[in-house]
Amino acid sequence: MFDQLFTCPRTIERHLAAPFLEQRLSYLHYCTQRGASQATLRLTAAQLLVINDYLPLDAAGEISLAQIEAAAERWIQRPNPCHYRKDSAATRTKFITAAKHWLSFLKRLHQEPSVPCPEAPRLAEFAHYMEHERGWSPQTIRTRCLFLTTFFSRVCDAQRSLSDLTIADIDQVIACKLSVEGCARATVQAYASVLRAFFRYAEARGWCPPGLAAAITSPRVFQGETLPTGPSWPDVRRLLAGTEGDHRTDIRDRAILLVLAVYGLRSSEVRRLRLDDLDWDNERLLIRRSKPRAHTQVYPLVRTIGDAILRYVQEVRPPCPWRELWVATKAPVQPLSNSAIWQLVSRRLKALNLPLRHCGPHALRHACASHLLSAGLSMKEIGDHLGHRSPAATAHYAKVDLGGLRQVADFSLGALR
Repeated sequence: MFDQLFTCPRTIERHLAAPFLEQRLSYLHYCTQRGASQATLRLTAAQLLVINDYLPLDAAGEISLAQIEAAAERWIQRPNPCHYRKDSAATRTKFITAAKHWLSFLKRLHQEPSVPCPEAPRLAEFAHYMEHERGWSPQTIRTRCLFLTTFFSRVCDAQRSLSDLTIADIDQVIACKLSVEGCARATVQAYASVLRAFFRYAEARGWCPPGLAAAITSPRVFQGETLPTGPSWPDVRRLLAGTEGDHRTDIRDRAILLVLAVYGLRSSEVRRLRLDDLDWDNERLLIRRSKPRAHTQVYPLVRTIGDAILRYVQEVRPPCPWRELWVATKAPVQPLSNSAIWQLVSRRLKALNLPLRHCGPHALRHACASHLLSAGLSMKEIGDHLGHRSPAATAHYAKVDLGGLRQVADFSLGALR
């Protein structure tokens, strides 16, 4: 394999003579199967030689993260008169990442034992209640369980259980959200709402003293304080204009941005799109809604969006066993996560220097709703398009239709004299 990656005979000889030849070849074949390019394989092969020199791989046993970090420090501090080190922090990070992947492949990376949640059985029961009795979406359940896990890790331990908690303990955690972590009041209000729902359930099961749920207070958020904000439709056009190119990332990002802006989908709904959801014959798109109560919704496949997706599938999407529509363009080839979609939208929105409080995918959902409202669609039509369950969820967008409000205010009083 090395004769395919390198042309210099001395380089090939050095790679063949280094230790762990069989393991390194297996790892490079593994990287090839995950979609690594020739350039990436050459870099990986060189990294393996460096890692082998700086880590005690000859000794038996696992290697800890502390040992990897110490080796990375020695690597960036090495005497190196031939090259100028521009960014030692980046070099250190690349060394640690490559070493962790290599050791994981060898099954020699020491995994630090995770600290279990102090109230894991009760949290699991509450999650079952949220899923089967409340009918909440998986994303909502995951978010609430994450909030509760961090809460329990702060207030519960081997000597202090759920039955020992007082309202002072809960108030202290909520206050830290504001004063120490600097969370917005709307975020703290949502956090307190999750705690209130759990303790209401816990009181009914007799897990904690009565009255805790009713005593939980949160910062007041005034009506209309957190109105949805998003870019204007001309700004959305500017955003899409920035993806008009032949670069692989631009082609993929353009298709994703079009789906977000035109259909007003949530990030998780875009992430879950599969190749099977595209009905090319009938020009339809199947959307698996996150909420309410996960269901499916059929949209007409707009020609512009269909052309963008088709170009992505034919020219950019790498061959892989995944059925998800959106996958990474670089190795390892795998479906995009919610975080990856958020990052690509945020990066492109921030490049426009718009006065937005939030630059994630949800901003494009707000832009879609405001655009439909300014086009004259009814609240019912907009709510159906966005997949809202309650008309109140759509009514928020009427408050930010400044153009409509100006038209209402711009009338003559002459007829009333």
